[in-house]
Amino acid sequence: MMTDDRPSTLGVLLAGGLARRMGGGDKPMKTIGGRTILERVITRLAPQCDGLILNANGDPSRFASFGLPVVADTVEGFAGPLAGVLAALDWAAAHRPDIEWVLSTATDCPFLPRNLVARLQQARIEEQAQLAVASSGDQTHPVIGLWNVALRGELRHALVVEDIRKIDRWTARYKLATVNWPVVPLDPFFNANTVEDIAEADQLAALDDRA
Repeated sequence: MMTDDRPSTLGVLLAGGLARRMGGGDKPMKTIGGRTILERVITRLAPQCDGLILNANGDPSRFASFGLPVVADTVEGFAGPLAGVLAALDWAAAHRPDIEWVLSTATDCPFLPRNLVARLQQARIEEQAQLAVASSGDQTHPVIGLWNVALRGELRHALVVEDIRKIDRWTARYKLATVNWPVVPLDPFFNANTVEDIAEADQLAALDDRA
């Protein structure tokens, strides 16, 4: 459990992408600097969260070596990252009723900040916001955000009844805190989407591993 005064936070790793720009397969299983992207994400987030779960569809056994609960979407039709967030909120309500907040992140970001949860929670509290999201430079990263479990009913309605898919369309309904990180010496939200990105990430990994 957390040793400070921050609220308990469950981390959900969103691994639902189909990695089409990499020729298919599970993008988080690609290797950077001798370690899978997923392993790097877990290493960064585990010390910041009160448990981690993995949102993925299909055969969960392919992630068995990581020892995390694998939670499939609770909305059919591969409805995108919001469906993964909803699955995590539903899982937290059923299995971790002590937890009010869920931190979501993409699993193609190998260099996540070590203070991600702390800064998002701090901004949410200081701004009296209902949600919080990360940004870097001049780009917002809506997939990397803090969600209240109590909003899961409203999120399910937005997905199932209103057919909302874009995260920022839904978050626009709430008071949202946005927390910015510097992009020097590297963007902590660099995402490996293509084969070329993997090559660049290999070079960045050496810099990041020394940080």
